[in-house]
Amino acid sequence: MRAITQTEFGGPEVLTLSDLPKPAPVPTEVLVRVHAAGINPVDWKTRAGGGMAGLQTFPLVLGWDVSGVVEEVGFGVTTLKPGDEVYGMPRFPHAASAYAEYVTAPSRHFARKPAGLTHVEAAALPLAALTAWQVLVDTADVQPGQKVLVTAAAGGVGHLAVQIAKARGAHVIGTARAAKHAFLKDLGVDEVVDHTVAEYDRADVDVLVDLVGGSSPAPVRSGGLFVGVPSGVAVGPRDDIRTSPILVEPDRAGLEAITALVESGQLRVHVDATFPLEEAGQAHALGEKGRTQGKLVLEV
Repeated sequence: MRAITQTEFGGPEVLTLSDLPKPAPVPTEVLVRVHAAGINPVDWKTRAGGGMAGLQTFPLVLGWDVSGVVEEVGFGVTTLKPGDEVYGMPRFPHAASAYAEYVTAPSRHFARKPAGLTHVEAAALPLAALTAWQVLVDTADVQPGQKVLVTAAAGGVGHLAVQIAKARGAHVIGTARAAKHAFLKDLGVDEVVDHTVAEYDRADVDVLVDLVGGSSPAPVRSGGLFVGVPSGVAVGPRDDIRTSPILVEPDRAGLEAITALVESGQLRVHVDATFPLEEAGQAHALGEKGRTQGKLVLEV
């Protein structure tokens, strides 16, 4: 099979199109023919030696977001069958090797692809949407009427987080450059803040989701929650708020909840650009500029 490999850490140029043996599923695993693979910041951070690099071995095949079709099931799998269209974020933070024509992974790391989505759209969802879901639902338990502030709200995780918060009945504030404000308004964001001009400075936020790193905790009300994604929390000397780091986990139940939001029209994913598999390096170079609106996806 074709796959994008690297044998050292470095810039986008270390990503090479290679031929590898097609994997075979062991018991409880499925073999998925990959139609599309989403790209996330953790991909290029890991490629360069950061991110999840400490858990990887060479030769390394990057990528965690997968959408494709089940081709074979291992012994014991009862929830999926060949021909099922699935999507997921298998094995994270260990290697899932999604930048390839086939992947194997535990069957329960996948869910059925949302009806009506292309494989490209579905591949853009798992890691970013599960991050947002696990922050807003599992960690913060956002309730109707609460105020939720999301930084980098037009990015991969951000544009999904604001929609999930809205689906929970929250009043949502998003930060982004002025050029992206119309996009956020179209997603249902109640207030948009141009962070290049001024920060949101009212201390009335129930949940602050920091997708940039190092954001000020000043907007969080006393007793509110500050969640740092993914680098943890460094909020300074405030002991009147709750803080939490988070790292996304494979989560079939979360994926099924995300599917329900997509199919009910409450959540849509924006794909900024697609690249063929062999242009993974170019995709990384674009992503590292930090100006992407929504997601980047490899078409496999």
